[in-house]
Amino acid sequence: MRANKAMERQQNSLPLHVSHVKKSSLIINRSLALLHFTSLAFLVYYRVSYLFQVSNARAAPLLPWLLVFAAELLLSFQWLLGIAYRWRPISRTVFPERLPEAEQLPGIDVFICTADPTKEPTVEVMNTVLSAMALDYPPEKLHVYLSDDGGASITLLGMREAWKFARWWLPFCKRFGIKTICPEAYFSDPENDDGDSGNAEFIVEREKIKEKYTEFKERVTRAIEKWGLENEGISRSRDHPSVVEVIGENDNEAANQEQQINNKMPLLVYVAREKRPSHRHNFKAGGLNVLLRVSGVMSNSPYILMLDCDMYCNDPTSARQAMCFHIDPKISSSLAFVQFPQKFHDISQDDIYDSQLRYIFWSLWYGMDGLKGPIVSGTNFYMKREALYSVSKQEGTDLTELKNSFGPSNEFLKSLRRNSKPSRYDNDSSSTLLQESKFLASCAYESNSKWGEKVGFMYHSLVEDYFTGFKQLHCKGWRSVYLNPERPQFLGTSTTNLNDSLVQGTRWSSGLVQVAISKYCPLIYGPPRMSLLESMAYADLGMFPLLNCLPLWCFATVPQLCLLHGIPLYPEVSSSSFPIFVFVFLSALSKHLYEVLSTGGSIKIWRNEQRIWMIRAVTCQLYGSLNAIMHKFGLAEASFSATNKVADDEQMKLYGMGKFDFRTSKMFLAPLVTIILLNIAAFVCGAIRSTIIAGDWDKMFVQISLSFYILVMNYAIIEGMIVRKDNGRIPPSVTLSSALLSGIFLPLVSIILRH
Repeated sequence: MRANKAMERQQNSLPLHVSHVKKSSLIINRSLALLHFTSLAFLVYYRVSYLFQVSNARAAPLLPWLLVFAAELLLSFQWLLGIAYRWRPISRTVFPERLPEAEQLPGIDVFICTADPTKEPTVEVMNTVLSAMALDYPPEKLHVYLSDDGGASITLLGMREAWKFARWWLPFCKRFGIKTICPEAYFSDPENDDGDSGNAEFIVEREKIKEKYTEFKERVTRAIEKWGLENEGISRSRDHPSVVEVIGENDNEAANQEQQINNKMPLLVYVAREKRPSHRHNFKAGGLNVLLRVSGVMSNSPYILMLDCDMYCNDPTSARQAMCFHIDPKISSSLAFVQFPQKFHDISQDDIYDSQLRYIFWSLWYGMDGLKGPIVSGTNFYMKREALYSVSKQEGTDLTELKNSFGPSNEFLKSLRRNSKPSRYDNDSSSTLLQESKFLASCAYESNSKWGEKVGFMYHSLVEDYFTGFKQLHCKGWRSVYLNPERPQFLGTSTTNLNDSLVQGTRWSSGLVQVAISKYCPLIYGPPRMSLLESMAYADLGMFPLLNCLPLWCFATVPQLCLLHGIPLYPEVSSSSFPIFVFVFLSALSKHLYEVLSTGGSIKIWRNEQRIWMIRAVTCQLYGSLNAIMHKFGLAEASFSATNKVADDEQMKLYGMGKFDFRTSKMFLAPLVTIILLNIAAFVCGAIRSTIIAGDWDKMFVQISLSFYILVMNYAIIEGMIVRKDNGRIPPSVTLSSALLSGIFLPLVSIILRH
């Protein structure tokens, strides 16, 4: 007895997690920063001294010189903000085997969001639901909620079918210790070695469950085909009453099965909030706040797992790993959420669209974790419910004040006073709670409350995750942690074509700039409330669309136009200032290359990331920034479009081959083609003029090299314009119209430069 108690005390004294400062990265990052800063100081000195020259002694007109200098300053400013990420990167390790017994673990509510079954396939969404239900966590403490913003009957039917299959899938996973708990991923991988493959009983059971899964998919597929013929359409998705249904509530067969094999099931709830054309619905943030309220009266778990509908659980232990931080008394009181990285099952070897967001999840978030933690990243995080409520929940809080903040529901207000103790949904209270839940999901509920302003997920930005993490959490003293285990805890579907990548980038850019140009600009709102480095990190994320698109548009056009007219903007090769520009350029490239190689990437990945960075800067980041600025002045409305998750065989083939699929809007293609045509003309004409006609190649060397670099890095666009003949090429009409536009534009520029 004494020995057991001693062992228990020793286990309780062991840490649940440890952190490691990446000392080698820290030293390299700070050394590179010092060298780069010194070279930038010399560059700025060179540019400023030029401005004090006598106008007759200047080799170039003032306007293009100022434009290039402004672009250099903007990129330098962005680099300065980015130092925050590299100041103190850390990594973390957890020990879930040291957690207390299951009955001592807190409850978890899982939020899954979907919006459009035509873009987010129902079977894929249900796989995410099933994987969440199969987490290695006490089932009575696990509650799964699906928010269906489209209000589609096919999604509700899919939930009912998923519940039926879950009665077979969950016991199978638990009995044989299955790690790949998403059924589609488990059965589609012929090399999957989960379970005891040498056990005859396991093999028989596996084939039985596989047959059940095939039947489940067939039933859902038949229903989808029927639904497609009777499609409720877009009008239904924007105009429907609230629907809340506890799945399997009246399933007597399931109840009998539970009694026979002691198979407890997590609570599964379908929620479609009310939508009316006359009411703002606040996109994803509005749906999440409805789930906060509905779950508050049904289960009221103290922690919430947030998942996108295509981001399935790939490992059953993520909840226990997150609890290693959340129940640690040393940090629990100030910890808002544990963020896992986004990883994807359909990433190609080349990843030409940088769909895996390597720079963020393999580099930036480690650096932010060394400050006060990463931002909320949309999905794959375990959040403390209390952190989202913001307002005091103590018993003595004035009732009127609570109603002004949280709305008029007395049942929901009671949930605030439970001190995070779950209130398990049961049949005795089902009718009352369902009615209350529909009220909580109604359009009018948030009127005259502080939802989206001071309570819950924040409104007024298309990137509710970034804005909520900044204003609602980190600015109020909460912290977060980043955990990236060796085995991916979650796997999702990435963007595998140019159109979806740029549409998604436009939405993100617009949302980030919305915050950056508001009163909540991180550089203004942040410093009084958080450290300077953390404010810089948030500012870099919020401002990067503007700080990218403006300089890159300048570098892609102004030096080239001046090259065509023989106007030098950079020092001669023989000048003592020439090495400064060479060093700055090579320093920036080598820093990026080091980050790619140190995170397991290759030179090809580095090249692809450089290219997509340029493409996004002159397309989606420009349009997203313009949309945010126009919205600021009331000239445009914010819009949200779900990213398409439906796989296209031809698109996937091109993506796997490392070829761009240019079947996208002319709005995106026209800038790319115009810039490439301009750089081709500048390189060819500039090289001929400088080497044969004028003989001033040393003055124009940098501009010729810049055009050459742009063309080499973006050869895929040239290939799409000229070489390729497949369906994914750039349409000849776009190339022709861009050439005509350039032909009209160039003479106008010539007139400006001459004057």
